[in-house]
Amino acid sequence: MPMPRWWGHVNKRVFNPRAMAGGAWPVLIHVGRISGATYRTPLDAHPVDGGYLFVLVYGSRSDWVQNVLAADGAWLRVDGREVELAAPRLVGEDEAFQALPDEVARPPRLLRITEFLRMDLVAG
Repeated sequence: MPMPRWWGHVNKRVFNPRAMAGGAWPVLIHVGRISGATYRTPLDAHPVDGGYLFVLVYGSRSDWVQNVLAADGAWLRVDGREVELAAPRLVGEDEAFQALPDEVARPPRLLRITEFLRMDLVAG
């Protein structure tokens, strides 16, 4: 896991509400796999051919990742609209870096991020 879990708790309580209030970050809307509650998580969402790619800063064991995998999809609020995403799958850095446009900065090696989540846009 690249980033410590305690930092994720700080982000969830302090920075995420500010990011969502500012409206500049894409927000993933997902359903809790245990609670059934709807959650909103601001994330870096990178458009790729046919969908979006997410950098898993806290690894694939993060609650939001597990929720999306269990539900087999989520919604993304980006650029003032909501898009439906399906077929979530974990991908490695080789596949992720091939999918990302060249102008998108890669995560610093220092963070040791090796997992990414890719989802497809649902037509409609």
